[in-house]
Amino acid sequence: MAKGEGKVIAQNKKAKFDYFIEETIEAGIVLQGTEIKSARNGKVQLVDAFVRVRNGEAWISNMHIAPYEQGNIFNHEPTRSRKLLLHKKQINELAGVSKVQGAAIIPLKMYLKDGYAKVLLGVGKGKKNYDKRQDLKKKDAKREIDRAIKDRSRY
Repeated sequence: MAKGEGKVIAQNKKAKFDYFIEETIEAGIVLQGTEIKSARNGKVQLVDAFVRVRNGEAWISNMHIAPYEQGNIFNHEPTRSRKLLLHKKQINELAGVSKVQGAAIIPLKMYLKDGYAKVLLGVGKGKKNYDKRQDLKKKDAKREIDRAIKDRSRY
């Protein structure tokens, strides 16, 4: 866990595989009552989520929060757009970044900090297929080195 983080609810592990993450920003998120209860139970998926800036506000779309099991007819819609709580200066920076071709704003993880739900946003550029292959080669090489070191330590 990074400094200042609380309980991690959900992580988007695919984001670091698909994007070069250049900068991270912490944002609050506006949730309804049943959404925060479901999030505390860990029923959140960030895989297809993305951030858009509309009318001077940042919105996260396609983030799936499962309906709360003990909820009633007032339960929430699972994939609705949710407002992000950021300073105006941060929103303007994100709006400028989103205009650049190939740039994207992706949620990396969602966690609870001091009782509030927070989202760590990553600003990055999309990777090409050859970049992904290079990452996989590096990962395999590191795994082989770790395996060799582990085998050596046995003797």
